[in-house]
Amino acid sequence: MSQGYSRKLKTATREKLRKMNLLRGREVLPGEFWDVVAVTAVDGSQRDSYERQIREKIERKELPLGAQYKVFSDPPGCKIGNGGSTLYALQQLNDIYGKALSNLRILLIHAGGFSQRLPSASALGKILMPLPLGDPIYQMLELKLAMYVDFPSQMKPGLLVTCADDIELYSIPEEERVSFDKPGFTALAHPSPLSMGTTHGVFVLNLHERSSFPEMESASCLSFLHKPSIDKMRDSGAVCRKQGGLFSMSDSEFVYTDSTYYMDFDTAKSLLNLLNELGPLNCEIDAYGDFLQALGPKATIEYTKNTANVTKEESSLVEIRQKIFFLLKGTPLNVILLNNSKFYHIGTTTEYLFHLTENEAFRSELGLLSSAFTVNVNENFSGCCIMHSVLDLSCSIEAGSVVEYSRLEAGVSVGGGSIISSCWVSSGLSVPAGAFMHTLCVSHQEQTTFVTVFFGIKDNLKKSVASPAHLEELLLFGFNLTKCLSHWGMENECLKFSGDASSCSLWNARLFPVCSEQQSSFSMSLRMLQAILSGTTSSPPRGTALMSMQDCLRHKNLEEMLKLKRELHHDIKQGKHSI
Repeated sequence: MSQGYSRKLKTATREKLRKMNLLRGREVLPGEFWDVVAVTAVDGSQRDSYERQIREKIERKELPLGAQYKVFSDPPGCKIGNGGSTLYALQQLNDIYGKALSNLRILLIHAGGFSQRLPSASALGKILMPLPLGDPIYQMLELKLAMYVDFPSQMKPGLLVTCADDIELYSIPEEERVSFDKPGFTALAHPSPLSMGTTHGVFVLNLHERSSFPEMESASCLSFLHKPSIDKMRDSGAVCRKQGGLFSMSDSEFVYTDSTYYMDFDTAKSLLNLLNELGPLNCEIDAYGDFLQALGPKATIEYTKNTANVTKEESSLVEIRQKIFFLLKGTPLNVILLNNSKFYHIGTTTEYLFHLTENEAFRSELGLLSSAFTVNVNENFSGCCIMHSVLDLSCSIEAGSVVEYSRLEAGVSVGGGSIISSCWVSSGLSVPAGAFMHTLCVSHQEQTTFVTVFFGIKDNLKKSVASPAHLEELLLFGFNLTKCLSHWGMENECLKFSGDASSCSLWNARLFPVCSEQQSSFSMSLRMLQAILSGTTSSPPRGTALMSMQDCLRHKNLEEMLKLKRELHHDIKQGKHSI
């Protein structure tokens, strides 16, 4: 990206943040902000967690006041995908607002799920992940609101659909606006490398080759491809060729990929009627693949039978997709091409570390800090990110690491490329490089207890085997689980798994000791981790209960976790006042 366009992007982003900061904690004027900000949750427990935290944020005046903040959980039972969540959210909005719904501008943020690729966000939710900017410190919710701060005033009643773990930055000419005022769907599109198109939605547009690209332009979409192969992109005419200075692309070929989209009220109402016709859902529906692939004059029904990108195939899926196709066929898909834009995804441990500590472009565009709402940060720290924490001045944090919601006592060291989340680390302890350590507060035998889970940053918590007989295939910090158990004085037969017995993974392996105190929990888990790395033995005391990450979420003590955050917030405030 040329320096001029990079500067425009940074300036536009900072201006959105400035506008959001002016809205935080004050009553918004009619038409100035969203009428409703709706957040989806995977179940009732996550809904309660979101509602409690959003309520506290409103009390602390961290959010614009006067808007309605709603949280909607998926119904119990099978997974229904973000498309199913969209339908159920519409149903619940209709139950609340009735006929008034047709006059409302609604932001719908999909934030349901267990965040298995970024477990530090599992308990309290990925829409409330901290970010190192703002005073009070931002969470993903505020950043989403900031990046869309100009949209409500340029939007007809309807629904803007987005996801909690991505960020879109863009600039447009000063005299222009991103408007959502056309019937049907209107989607934002970003120029992206062909490789990125294979994991996103791709728009097939009726564009001719040209030598220049304005910062923003509108186009009609012929069809929408969901996670296509590069050959499919070429065959469909989705690949564009750069003749001149396209802002964010160095490649000579590119595609336009999806992010956020708007649907007008009439379209939302027709989807709501479809849910009433379908009754309870028993399969996953994708809010992008299953809705947008039905749109455009070149859309065909063929995609309804393609289940390559489906996590769990149900017999009803094809039938439901075909009903969606016939319902939406002929509905316009308008596309706003944001040619000077960037799309960032922050949904994994590696992405979180990279964007917060290494990605200089991202850090510069948003004005991210190395330390935010933290006391006693050593000025010699560089290349790391510390948020909402209390550190002793003698601590050492190596480059590439993130520390959040934690207390680090004297002499603590953290190796590079690690995540320390919600931990109390006792004096002199040393965390190895590449470690993920996260303490959760859980209810166990009617007592408030603590569990510190630990993984390697690149460990795959989703990978599963059919039975404990295949433990060698599960890797923790690069060591197979059988070897890890030997360092903890445990036999394979001793290891238990929570939940579905036919799916054994790091996510549901009962590896982590339950302790009565936050500090002792961290220390015991750290000793187990160090035993793996050093080839020594460290067994939990006899009779110690063990939990999986899945167990921790099922038994999380939300009240106590939020209380600990409030105490940390108070101590940081006091510490800042005393400096």
